[in-house]
Amino acid sequence: MNIATRGAWLPAVLAAAVLCFASSAGAQGAATPQPGGSGGVTNQTTMGAGGGLGDSLAYGTVGHQQERDEFAAFQSFSKETDSAKKIQKGREFLKKYPKSRFEEPIDAALADTYRTQADWTDEYRYADLALALDPDDVDVLASVGWTIPHAFDPKSPDANDQLDKAQKYALHAIDVLATLPKPAGKTDEQFATAKAWRTYQAHSALGLVYFRRNDYESSEKELAQAVGANAKLDQTDFYVLGMDRAHLSQFSEAADAFHACAAIAGPLQGPCSKNAAVAANQAASPKSQ
Repeated sequence: MNIATRGAWLPAVLAAAVLCFASSAGAQGAATPQPGGSGGVTNQTTMGAGGGLGDSLAYGTVGHQQERDEFAAFQSFSKETDSAKKIQKGREFLKKYPKSRFEEPIDAALADTYRTQADWTDEYRYADLALALDPDDVDVLASVGWTIPHAFDPKSPDANDQLDKAQKYALHAIDVLATLPKPAGKTDEQFATAKAWRTYQAHSALGLVYFRRNDYESSEKELAQAVGANAKLDQTDFYVLGMDRAHLSQFSEAADAFHACAAIAGPLQGPCSKNAAVAANQAASPKSQ
């Protein structure tokens, strides 16, 4: 695409992508499988086999009061649905029970809770703590790898490092998912759904990372995989996919992506509708042949 053609496209795509993400952070947080919920892959915040045992069987009928208190505190944290209270309980738990066997799942759950509050700093901090304890926690790898390029600030002094981290997390998530065994207690359908969601997040993350580095070809390949695997469909994925294809002079395919974006409710409907018309005109122009 030449310079004149680029001028026809709506500006500030990066700002629009961030706007879409930030404006729907709460909704996406609700749709994203929570660690330990029916959508989580690695069952990070549940007790596993021990969760089915009564307190007396797990810790004996006498003594071990700290273990019982610790387990009760973990259960209270896991069942909490109010975000502010969950954060408070999690932080209090980590302070009261350092080096607990529940430390990693609580770190992971706190990272996810902070994400729903659009608190990227604390999300990344607790994600790093969780991954230091379990580098293969695919829920953290995929969700944080996805968040970073969506909430990306190019003016940040560590902007390039953040994109490197997102790419590293997403690629590692894909590697882990390739050989991940089905966790105990999950049906084949539950596991397949959760695995598909985390795979989608990883490819979407890579698509956004490559786009922000102006690698439109790599971005297009990743986002084409992402939108093909995501039953929920995301405006930003289609918007950026359309921009990728426009930069690659694939105008007809770009129009299709923008039309798909415009069909999804959200703040990018207007820009996508206008860009769909621009792409369609470019596809019909003899100069684009």
